[in-house]
Amino acid sequence: MSEPKAYSPSKVWTWNKEVGGKFAAINRPTAGSTHEQALPVGNHPLQLYSLGTPNGVKVTVLLEELLELGIKDAEYDAWLVNIQDGEQFSSGFVEVNPNSKIPALMDHSTEEPTRVFESGAIMLYLAERFDAFIPKTPAQRTQCLNWLFWNIGSVPFLGGGFGHFYAYAPEKLEYPIERYTMEVKRQLDLLDQHLAGNRYLCGDEYSIADMANMAWYGALVMGKLYEAGEFLDASTYKNVIRWTQEIQQRPAVKRGQRVNRVWGTEKHQLAERHDASDFDKDPMEILKQVMARKMTQKQADE
Repeated sequence: MSEPKAYSPSKVWTWNKEVGGKFAAINRPTAGSTHEQALPVGNHPLQLYSLGTPNGVKVTVLLEELLELGIKDAEYDAWLVNIQDGEQFSSGFVEVNPNSKIPALMDHSTEEPTRVFESGAIMLYLAERFDAFIPKTPAQRTQCLNWLFWNIGSVPFLGGGFGHFYAYAPEKLEYPIERYTMEVKRQLDLLDQHLAGNRYLCGDEYSIADMANMAWYGALVMGKLYEAGEFLDASTYKNVIRWTQEIQQRPAVKRGQRVNRVWGTEKHQLAERHDASDFDKDPMEILKQVMARKMTQKQADE
């Protein structure tokens, strides 16, 4: 195998669409919409536009947990946003999230519809709106927010750093893989040490901090993210595994992990969710309906 050529940055960067690997066509160096297309709106006040990636799972798990508590106002429509096709750059999506990243939420129950973007902001918004899964005392609430925002700050090293160079980059490069593996293992060790003395991240109370971190680090140690469990020696993080396994037994978590998921085994998929009864329907039939609707919309726009 030949050694990779040394890269010398040009004096002024120019966009090379051919560089970037599998997801190169998704990204671009400018913000804003690329095409006109309105977002669909369902029957519930809460309208989620997302995909079943870890950041999307954070929100769907929380919504399902709220419904599990019997909070009927947390009913929601979850619409599939296919980022491979650039649907996050539609004019409708950009109106909700100018950053063009999933997930994005519209709350139509307010006098003026409220847009919420960034997964952590959505989780905090919903927890405060429904007064659930966030501790009441100032000290515990602060602890919860510490771990929630730790997730927001740490995950780019896991997803955009380690995940990109280990799993998606067009060639394996030693420096970035070593750099980000070191950081991810430090993060896992931090979680493992903390969970050695705590049932959940904020002590004995299950919260949005657990949901957010389980979606990423729980999936990682259980071998469901980047197929990197062996490489990271994930089985050594016993406390993270124990914490993950306990959370993943919750019925709401099982449901939330399916929503807006269109890969893996059929039983783990649910392309869109508009009613609780959707979980009992044939996921492949739902996917066919979603794809047919998207094709009709695309043809109409053309």
